[in-house]
Amino acid sequence: MAAGLGLGFLAVLVIVLWISSPYPDSGPGGALHLAAGLWLLAHGTELVRYETLSGVPAPVGLIPLLLVALPVLLMRRAARLGSAEEEDEEVLPAGAVFSAVLCGYLAVGALATVYAAGGPMPADPISAAWHVPLVAALAALGGAWGARGRPLGPLPPWLPGGVRRAVVRPRYALALRAGVGGALVLLGGGALLVGASLAWHGAEVQTSFLSLTGVWSGRFAVLLLALALMPNATVWGAAYALGPGFALGADATATPLGFAGQPGLPRFPLLAALPAEGPGTPLTWAVAGVPVVAGLAVGWFAVRRAREVSYGETALTAALGAVVCGLVMTGLAVASAGPLGSRRLSDFGPVWWATGAAACAWTLLLAVPVAVAVHAWRNRPARGLAALDALSALDVDEVVDDRWHDSGVREVRWAAMRRAAGALVPEIGAEPEPPAVAVVASAAAPVAAPVATPLARVARVARAPRAVTVVSGRGLDLTPILSAAKPVDLPVDPVPPVDPVPPAAPLAPPVVGARVLARRKPPV
Repeated sequence: MAAGLGLGFLAVLVIVLWISSPYPDSGPGGALHLAAGLWLLAHGTELVRYETLSGVPAPVGLIPLLLVALPVLLMRRAARLGSAEEEDEEVLPAGAVFSAVLCGYLAVGALATVYAAGGPMPADPISAAWHVPLVAALAALGGAWGARGRPLGPLPPWLPGGVRRAVVRPRYALALRAGVGGALVLLGGGALLVGASLAWHGAEVQTSFLSLTGVWSGRFAVLLLALALMPNATVWGAAYALGPGFALGADATATPLGFAGQPGLPRFPLLAALPAEGPGTPLTWAVAGVPVVAGLAVGWFAVRRAREVSYGETALTAALGAVVCGLVMTGLAVASAGPLGSRRLSDFGPVWWATGAAACAWTLLLAVPVAVAVHAWRNRPARGLAALDALSALDVDEVVDDRWHDSGVREVRWAAMRRAAGALVPEIGAEPEPPAVAVVASAAAPVAAPVATPLARVARVARAPRAVTVVSGRGLDLTPILSAAKPVDLPVDPVPPVDPVPPAAPLAPPVVGARVLARRKPPV
């Protein structure tokens, strides 16, 4: 079904364009053969064009990346539906679903390769033999993994124990997130450069678009092709911002430092937006800001918020994120480049190894110091008593000496507030100690006069492994206490001494209007 829907969509599109063309050069059979060739091209298969002016067969390997999304989404959808859990049906193993979907897809792909061989642009059998299974297998794996809830483990038992322990470390997930974030920033900058160049060369782009054909069906086909090639242009723009640029034939290369060579370019709207030939200008040099922002993004996403992480661990995570960014850009450069013919048109697009190396170098140079600086800022120590200037006016008699709170002013403020609250926010100690007695005043109890200082001599509750929950009753009114401008001392009833033999009467008289409920500390 996935293969048939992809073929049917392209067949309908080509047939509509063939019907609307005023000068068709073939019958409906030729249009269907061309649709099969385009379906194979969407998988990365290289097509061969035999009708050339020189008589030499010309390969067509520049794949519109937007066209690749069609078979990938359909195949992923098929594998996901096959692996979905149903209430009334038995769930098949993921391996069985993957094998069944992949075998059916490859069977249709083999038939499409044989059928496209009789068209104007047949597919290269060797290229189709490994491109179609590769794309189908990756898409099917993604669909089956998504249907299972995207689990990250357990890893296969045949892997070494060191590998299985290393993969589950947080640094690799952070490095993957940082690298993908840097690649997305590069792609966003490339799309911005392409859009700005199209707007800058608007007149040339319009002239090229109108001169290719004079009928609306032909212009619609050119527009569809330009839209399908926009992801390729985005990757080319990112490679241009990184420095290596992209090739426009065997003897021409466009970089921010200049446009050298004599490109043999066909007429096309996207190619009309290329920079002018000659040395670079300050305007083209300004594109270096794109990789700078990408490096900052990698460094920002590589920082963990945990305080126990060292500076070396943060720097290593940022370096791994730079490597991931380089690998992602390498793969995109490979997918977006390809030949459009022979001789001068045999090389189009960015050089994969140069693009990947430049992305890794830019992000590594900037991400590591940025990550270390952000880590130091987030985990900066408190500035001693200088950070408590605002609290010193409240006449705090002592400062909590706890090393866990030395990582920021927020923790120190919270500790001081907890001490000032006294019985309202009791502390819960880690070590078991004798439980304390919490006393709640009733509405009829007299209220003592305010103390001299705001936070001095406040009633405190000792640390205890149990917390105390106070439930207000009908006769209890805490409004005078809570609405007081200054904290007050609560009268504490004397507790009778404990006899060796437990008395029959309770230790303390019952409190009228309130209940004291003891509850255990919930497990962490």
